[in-house]
Amino acid sequence: MKNITDFFWFCSGAHIQTLKKYPTEHNKYVGIGATIFFTALFASLSGGYAMYFVFSGSNFAVFFSILFGIIWGLAIFNMDRYIVASIKKTGDTNTQILQALPRILLAIMIGIIISRPLELKIFDKEIRQKLKTSYLNGQRSKIDTLNKAFTNKYNIELTKTQDLKAEKDSLEKDINKSRYILNQEVFGDKTNQTSGINGYGTYAKQKEAVVTQKEQRLLQVRSDLSQMDKIINTRKEIEGLNSTKLFNETQLDSLSNVAGFADRNYALGQLSYNPDGSRDVDTYLAISFISFLFILLECLPVFVKLISDKGPYDVAVQNAEEVALHQSEKEKEHLIKVTDNVQDTKNGEETEKEKIFVRRKVKRDLDEN
Repeated sequence: MKNITDFFWFCSGAHIQTLKKYPTEHNKYVGIGATIFFTALFASLSGGYAMYFVFSGSNFAVFFSILFGIIWGLAIFNMDRYIVASIKKTGDTNTQILQALPRILLAIMIGIIISRPLELKIFDKEIRQKLKTSYLNGQRSKIDTLNKAFTNKYNIELTKTQDLKAEKDSLEKDINKSRYILNQEVFGDKTNQTSGINGYGTYAKQKEAVVTQKEQRLLQVRSDLSQMDKIINTRKEIEGLNSTKLFNETQLDSLSNVAGFADRNYALGQLSYNPDGSRDVDTYLAISFISFLFILLECLPVFVKLISDKGPYDVAVQNAEEVALHQSEKEKEHLIKVTDNVQDTKNGEETEKEKIFVRRKVKRDLDEN
C-alpha cells in the first residue's frame, strides 16, 4: 500500500519528502496522482488504437500501436504532471485562476485528442455500418458517373442502337400482325383487310410478299443491332464499365475492416446526422457526453488543485522556495563580493608591478646621464 501511495504522490508531481511531513495532505495528492495516472492510461490506449489504424494491414501494426501507445501515454502523463505541479497556491483566487487558465485550455485540448480514438472504438459497429453505406453510395455514384461519361462520349452509337431496337420491335409486331392477316386471307375470312376468297390467290401472294419483305428487313436490323452491341460492349470493356460493379456484402465487410483513421473519423461525425441531413440529437449527445467525460477527467486534477484550500504542504513548499530564492540571492552577493575583492587584489598587484618597472626605468635613465 505504501508503494502505491508513493507512486501516486510521484504522479501528482509533489515533493515527496516535504509531503510526508503533513499527513492531512496525503489523501489529496493520492487522488490527484491517481487521476493523472488513469488519464495517461486512457491516453495510451487511445493513442495505440489510433496508431493501429494508421498501420492497419501491416504485420507490424500491433507492435507500432503498442510502442506509440506507451510513448503517447508517457507524454500525456508528463504534461499533466507538469500542469498540476506548476499551479501554486499563492496569491488570491483570481490570480490562481489566471495562472491556471492556460493549463485548463491545454487540458481541454488533450481531453479532446485522447477521447476521439476511444469514441471510434465505442461506436465501432455503427461506424462499420456507416462505412458500408458510404462505400456503397460511393461505388453507385462512380458507376453513374461512368455511365454518364460513356453516354456523352458514345451518344451517336447509343442513339443508333436505340433506333435499331425500336425498329426491330416495330417490325416484329408488324410481321406478326401481317402473318395473321395472311392466314385470314388464305382461309377466306372476310375483313376490311381481306378479300374473303378461300385459297392461295393473288391477294394472299401480295400479303405474303409484304411479310417476306419485312422479314428480310428484320434480319438486316438484327444483324446491324448485333454488330452495334458488340461495338458498345467492346467500348464498355475499354472504359471499365463492365468491370465496375456494386460491392457485395463480403467486399463491404472487407473494406470496412481495413478502413483508415480518417474514414472512420468521418463516419463517426456522420453518425450525428440522419439520412435527410437533420441532426440526430440522441447520437450527437451520446458522442458529446463521451468527449465531455474525458475533458472533465483531464481537467479534474487542475480543478482539484484550484478548489482545494491552501494546506500546510503548500505553505511548506512556498517557504522552501522563498528560502531557496533568498539563499540564491545571498550566494549571488557572496560571489559578487569575492569576485570584486579578487579583482581589487589583482589590480593592486598589477599596479605595484607597474610602479616597480617605472622606478627601475627612471633609475637607469639617471645612471646613463
